[in-house]
Amino acid sequence: MSEAVDEKVKDKKSLISQLEEEGDVAADYLEGLLDIADLDGDIDIDVENDRAALAIAGGKLNHLVGGRGEVLDALQELTRLAVQTSLGERSRLMLDIDSFRSDKKAELAELAKETAKEVKKSGEAIKLRPMNAFERKVVHDTIQEIGLTSESEGEDPDRCVVVLPE
Repeated sequence: MSEAVDEKVKDKKSLISQLEEEGDVAADYLEGLLDIADLDGDIDIDVENDRAALAIAGGKLNHLVGGRGEVLDALQELTRLAVQTSLGERSRLMLDIDSFRSDKKAELAELAKETAKEVKKSGEAIKLRPMNAFERKVVHDTIQEIGLTSESEGEDPDRCVVVLPE
């Protein structure tokens, strides 16, 4: 029993060290991009939900987010590719710029809670607007925490979440 616990601790430490390495590689890549674009920004590296998480904070970075986060999504994919090229492993890192994703996460969690209330009250399923994968995951996680179920429906870019009654 003790060996199994020791092995899990070793595995967790190994995962964290791998994710920290991903974060370092990603930060170097992003620093290079910021330098090329002559932009200032502070990069924070963290590990959240078993993935590397990077946040760039600094003034005047809105154009790196885009209107609905499309530029941020593209930068995240480029950064993931840079990490994969460097380390040979597929990365699931998350990138946030000027708190766009964290603010969006709070907004979507609130939408999910309000929708769950409506579904419980009416007993009818509610279909939400089309969302990207990140947005759908936030809604699904929040709905699950509330105790209801949800499913994704449709094809990208029109894929959306349907919140189901009990």
